Amino acid sequence: MNDVKEIGVTSEFAPLKRVVLTQSEFILPHEEHTNDDGSFLEDDILDMFNNKDTSGKNYAEVFPERQKQWEAERANLQALLEKYDIEVLRPRLLTDYEKEEVKVYGASNFFVRDPFFTIGQSLIEGSMRFFHRRNEVLPVRALLTEHAYSSGAFYVSLPMADTAQGEEDESGPFLEGGDILVLGNTIFVGNSGKASNHNGYLWLKAYLAHWGYEVIEVKLHPDVLHLDCALSLVRNGLMIVCEEAFLTGVPELLKNWDKINVPFEDIAKLAINGLPINEEVYILDSEFKYIGEALEARGVRPEYLDFKISRSLGGSFRCSTQPLLRK
Repeated sequence: MNDVKEIGVTSEFAPLKRVVLTQSEFILPHEEHTNDDGSFLEDDILDMFNNKDTSGKNYAEVFPERQKQWEAERANLQALLEKYDIEVLRPRLLTDYEKEEVKVYGASNFFVRDPFFTIGQSLIEGSMRFFHRRNEVLPVRALLTEHAYSSGAFYVSLPMADTAQGEEDESGPFLEGGDILVLGNTIFVGNSGKASNHNGYLWLKAYLAHWGYEVIEVKLHPDVLHLDCALSLVRNGLMIVCEEAFLTGVPELLKNWDKINVPFEDIAKLAINGLPINEEVYILDSEFKYIGEALEARGVRPEYLDFKISRSLGGSFRCSTQPLLRK
């Protein structure tokens, strides 16, 4: 077996060695054919979209200057990751056919955290709720098959979402990587009603039972998109968290952890969606110096980058990456 293709994620903060970094492409859906109300975004960003004719258009055409900044943000993140000797892989770009075919429902190739996820030695293709994200795994699939077929990884996919009751059918199963947090043999699965659902949780629980994992469903405030918008595990015993986002409280296993608290209004700004390089280094946006200072006080070095454009679209550093090797 080629060690270069080794797959394995043991926790959110185990040393990051190989990661997929997303592209920056978004074909905006027609208003009458979207199930994304954008309620998890900041109001000024919603106003920006509402004041433009975006239906079926490429974000790069509607907002060309923001597109340049967006691509620069991802390039800066790649440079920072490589500074720490992390191997960075990129999905392919959308084809011309894909861009043309999806002008009604839209298409996304902008947050690779969600369409697939890595747990232990399993590569799992998820099932996306928003119409414009249903095929977001396709640009990264060649990377997945390359790694899965040349390693000992288990490569599986969730069942296709059920649409028997129409395109708005909520049966799913829906399961997105932003809702998945790994802590050894414990897996947390967020459910706010905006992304992953209970049927997705049940599927993952049944699948991971073969390896003895404990899978815990975490109920979230309905204005929170994913669990990783409300909770970041920095190292064993330390987390960044917005406790208001949890409908039944922070999971019992984490209640005695040291907390860096974040106010609810900073969830929409993606303040919590940072990325641990390892237990000593943490990437976050330069807007949130108060979090960085709290990390420094606990012996964790913050690495700051400006990720304003990415955050305006609903994701930050964790959303923009998916690890293949963290151990």
